[in-house]
Amino acid sequence: MKTATIVAVGGMLVALSFGGAWAQDAKDIKKDAQDVRQDRREIRQDSREIRQDKREIRGDRKELRDDIKAGNKDAIKKDRKELAGDRKELREDRKDRRDDVRDLKKDRRDLKKDVREKRQDASK
Repeated sequence: MKTATIVAVGGMLVALSFGGAWAQDAKDIKKDAQDVRQDRREIRQDSREIRQDKREIRGDRKELRDDIKAGNKDAIKKDRKELAGDRKELREDRKDRRDDVRDLKKDRRDLKKDVREKRQDASK
């Protein structure tokens, strides 16, 4: 009787630990998938900001050319300052996008790893 109880309790512990591991894998996979979706949203937003910055730079350059032709020195100085600010924003947005792409790649690797581990555990 005592042996049967020990075997039964041991079996339950193994089953619970396996079930707990499976549940943890499922939670990891779900979290990784959410991270991937979030990173993709951030990349799309960064891309929109980059396009907007490029439009602003084109407009600033056109204004600068027009002011140079007109010979308006105060406006030229103002336009150059605006152009420098827009270029700085563009560099920052490109850096943000680069960082988000790096995060996305990492999250995709994590997701693939968790899925692979879960498949290996399920096949055992």
